[in-house]
Amino acid sequence: MSGNKCRNCGSTNIETDPGRGDAICIECGFVLEDSVIISQTTFEESSSGKVRVPGHFVANDSTGSATNFGASYYVNGKESRRITLQNARKGITHLCLQLGLNQNCIETSVNFYKMALCYHLTRGRKQAHNQAACVYITCRIEKTEHMLIDISDVLHICVHELGRTYLRFTTALRIHIPAMGK
Repeated sequence: MSGNKCRNCGSTNIETDPGRGDAICIECGFVLEDSVIISQTTFEESSSGKVRVPGHFVANDSTGSATNFGASYYVNGKESRRITLQNARKGITHLCLQLGLNQNCIETSVNFYKMALCYHLTRGRKQAHNQAACVYITCRIEKTEHMLIDISDVLHICVHELGRTYLRFTTALRIHIPAMGK
């Protein structure tokens, strides 16, 4: 029961159901409020055993409704992988532009990142290190004048951690890097 008064019949016998999100007059059935916003969070368990929060979510920058919010992230991980690659491409492009590298170097670095992603080498590491290692592999193969310390300075990351990531990538991917200065 609620302290509201029905606008249709004047009754104060109002039932508010937070589960449905509405307020209804018990006497005449008039719907006083629809889609009431509640401040409590409820959880439901689906038939597959997954726990979810019921409701619909629409992001402020979305192009349509998101009734299956998050569902596409679980379809074989393809949506998540696409987003990961987009973010990697952005980071690699930004780094390559700061270093003055051309589009060919960007594409080569992105391809090395894709290879590292396929071998699960990026898991558990900071994305800046993964992206920087791929750019440095490209720099070594293309024989540019960039050193590991240059990349770590641009990104403000530890050169030793970057070196470890670089060595792990080249070893696991069996990439033979030419010696510098030859």
